[in-house]
Amino acid sequence: MRQVVLDTETTGLEAERGHRIIEIGAVELLDRRVTDHRFHCYIHPERPIDDAATEVHGLTLERLEKEPRFAEVALDFVNFIRGAEVIIHNASFDESFIDFEFSLLGETDGIPARIRDVCSIVDSLDLARRKHPGQQNSIDALCRRYGVDDSQREFHGGLVDAEILADLYLLMTGGQTSLFDSDSQQSALSRDEDLERLPADRPRLPVVPATPEELVAHEGMLDRIQAGTDSAVVWRVPRE
Repeated sequence: MRQVVLDTETTGLEAERGHRIIEIGAVELLDRRVTDHRFHCYIHPERPIDDAATEVHGLTLERLEKEPRFAEVALDFVNFIRGAEVIIHNASFDESFIDFEFSLLGETDGIPARIRDVCSIVDSLDLARRKHPGQQNSIDALCRRYGVDDSQREFHGGLVDAEILADLYLLMTGGQTSLFDSDSQQSALSRDEDLERLPADRPRLPVVPATPEELVAHEGMLDRIQAGTDSAVVWRVPRE
């Protein structure tokens, strides 16, 4: 499964008032693993940047003077997200800006009318609110809750925020995907020859069966688990 974690920075808060995208950062996930495939660009917005926005992301019009316009990067961006499940925190915000940028390009080959025409969208803010109702669920709050290091985040930034959100999304949707990474597995295999192996003719370990009282307590626990789910408790010991 291919997913893309996406974040944008903008000149202001409302695309409806003509505000524009000035940075796009995107990180690829394949089968719940972060890859080295990134999309990142700064964009000249062709309009002023609100002072309040600059206080958030630190970007000024002077800093972006030599950066490309959105039209110059649009096709590469579309090709990066095409067919993916795109994960965005507070997706309606970024989606409105991306769709506005597409609308300014008109009928251009390869450019959709809306971002949802080329990918599906998952809002990680909605996910966080379902998992942590009544709590703060900003990126900063989630980093504190999940222990994700955001010390590099002096300002909000498209790529930095996308990388952090990728870590948060994986933690919110199941955490670590494997006990060892490939390097750890290879290291363990290389140490296999050094293991002390027990003799095949060693005495067998004694098997201590559960007492009747323990079996009753076990079944009671499974009954309580069963009461809280619509699925069968697959490890229940069959009753004779």
